[in-house]
Amino acid sequence: MVKRKVGALEKIDADLSSLQYKARKDPSSYREDFYSQYQQYESIRGIFLRAPSSTDDSGIVKIRDLIDFISHVADCYPRETATFPDDLIQLLSQHHDQLQYELRDKVVSSLVLLRNKDVIDSSTLLNTLFPILVSTPSKTLRALLFQKILSDLRNSNQKSTNHRLNKTVQSVLQNIITSDRTSPQGIWAVKITRELWKRQVWTDAKAVEIMKEAALSENEKVITGGVSFFLGSDKEREEADESSDDDGVNVGKLRQKLNVNKKNKKNEKDLKRATMIMKKKEKRKGQPDILNFSALHLLHDPQGFAETLFQKHLQNKYSKLKLDQKLLVLQLVSRLVGLHKLTVIQLYSYFIKYLSPRQESVTSFLASLAQATHSLVPPDVLEPLVQKIANEFVSEAAATEVASAGLNAIREICARQPLAMSDTLLQDLVMYRKSKDKGVMMAAKGLLSLYREVGADMLKKRDRGKEATVKIISGERKEKRFGEVEGGGIEGLELLEAWKEEERQKRLEANGGVDDKEGDSEEEGWKDWDAESDTSESSEGWIDVHSDGEDIQVSDSDDEKPPAKKMKTIMATQEAIKENGVSTELSAKEKAQNLATTRILTPADLVKLQELRMQSGVSSLMRQKKIQQKREEKHADDPLTAADLEGLATLSAKRTKEEKIAMAKADREEKHLSKSARHKEKKISEGKSTTNKEKARAKNFFMTLGKAKGKQKRSLTDVRRTLKGHVDRQKRGGKRGNAGR
Repeated sequence: MVKRKVGALEKIDADLSSLQYKARKDPSSYREDFYSQYQQYESIRGIFLRAPSSTDDSGIVKIRDLIDFISHVADCYPRETATFPDDLIQLLSQHHDQLQYELRDKVVSSLVLLRNKDVIDSSTLLNTLFPILVSTPSKTLRALLFQKILSDLRNSNQKSTNHRLNKTVQSVLQNIITSDRTSPQGIWAVKITRELWKRQVWTDAKAVEIMKEAALSENEKVITGGVSFFLGSDKEREEADESSDDDGVNVGKLRQKLNVNKKNKKNEKDLKRATMIMKKKEKRKGQPDILNFSALHLLHDPQGFAETLFQKHLQNKYSKLKLDQKLLVLQLVSRLVGLHKLTVIQLYSYFIKYLSPRQESVTSFLASLAQATHSLVPPDVLEPLVQKIANEFVSEAAATEVASAGLNAIREICARQPLAMSDTLLQDLVMYRKSKDKGVMMAAKGLLSLYREVGADMLKKRDRGKEATVKIISGERKEKRFGEVEGGGIEGLELLEAWKEEERQKRLEANGGVDDKEGDSEEEGWKDWDAESDTSESSEGWIDVHSDGEDIQVSDSDDEKPPAKKMKTIMATQEAIKENGVSTELSAKEKAQNLATTRILTPADLVKLQELRMQSGVSSLMRQKKIQQKREEKHADDPLTAADLEGLATLSAKRTKEEKIAMAKADREEKHLSKSARHKEKKISEGKSTTNKEKARAKNFFMTLGKAKGKQKRSLTDVRRTLKGHVDRQKRGGKRGNAGR
């Protein structure tokens, strides 16, 4: 009986598949057949809705097959199937918890198919799936709906950004979070937004606003999801972008496969497809990159967001967050404060009770404190924190890992606000560079090299170094004051000014104090320059404009030839300055600023400026010691982690006997193979065969002996014939000649 039922159902399924194919080919000829099937669907649907949970397996299979059939041909019969999408929406919305899982998945897939055929729009589909996603207890249904929602949103924004749909969906997601902040349903809004941000479907400030509301929620999972988005979403987006760039087809392997194997249409099709992909990639390289702003930069009110986060989740004694969750919130607050240079004074007093070596995850607290430091934080606020870190962590009685982490934390804080350090404490900390432990020594030397650059006057003379001492004596390095901000300028412009000054001095010495190429240098700089904008302007030439008053003479060059008496006076003044050892000249930066404001840089000047920058960078790298490389400065967006503060402390930690034995055993178990052996293992694992040359190496020697003796007895004519045949086979593409076809 069961076999007969199964056979009948298979026959019905085959009939529907055949009718589906024919109806799509010729809808008008099979209209009556479709209408009879649709009538059968409506009758079975009516019976099913009366008792959805008591329907037998045959009825479920029958209605499932009919739904699949009608959804595939619904676009061919729009008048007859006008109410079909509403029927599916009603069935799924009202009975999704009672439907058998195969029928439920088929209804969802049919709705997605109708959306792909433009029978229903995205708004209808998403408004149907969203309420079920946040309410259903079925884990498999949630996963299916989540996948379908993401796919629909990505497809809707594939050709161009669908602003209307995005705005509607974003408003729905934000309402899910803000309507009930204690509900865990907001986690789905977090997951959808994060995934679409990762895939660069949503890159606007509205998506960031959704995650901001999630971070300010009252549910622990929603808070963690929103905070983690701001801390790691940009890195996820970069990794996803890199992985998508790596995806593709190896054109070289496909071409080789086409030449070696027998040619067929499938291989040719794959090769054409791969060639098109590579052409698109090359074309995309010339296009401008999309500006992907960080989520932290798209916040509307970072000051208010940071203060609310701190007061709601950290200062609130009724907060239910655990320590690791509080650390995530603290990292986000410190990132906001450091990146946007916010003023949250109460944040620094919050760190006092956590700055102890016995505190769990203390390096994370130290990293957050360093991140929250910037040049606009008052030094008197940070000085007690630096002093406590020095007292608690840096001492001869402290463990080496503790002292290393404390010194690294102090260095990171002082790198952002050098005025937080006092002279006495700095001298004490610098003395730890003589420690026998490598981690402590390197941390102390890092602090010393930092203050040689930012505050050499706070160090003793023997600790300042040669370069810092020379700059202090010459007056180039001045004490930095609180709130002082350096003005911007053209990078390396002082190098160009110094080079011009050297060239001018050489010409003066060669010509006895007269610069004969002064006027020619400006013309040579513009000699080979040709701009397209000049040709597009009117061909009438320049228009002479006469002033009403006296004539004003303007010169682009600042090195005009002075009179002879003035030149003698200048040279006498310079000689007197050299004799007295007193310099009244402008500093290099002031000279560069004068050059930028009084002269138009020619194309030749710009080329020379680029060359001087390159020479300066190379020479600065050559001056560095090979052992102690210059520490790379991090970008403001890059986070500071606990591992950065621990530094070399893990190297100095003594391993136990058990750890040493485990490391030795692991080293013995590891295979040390040659490059050819690794290549051979890789080929075997991929299921590839070896070459004839590799097979010949494994052949028995006595089996190859006769062939070798035969080669020795060959005449010159036989050798010539063999070589000629080899050349001919190569020309026609091998023994079978596949390449020439």
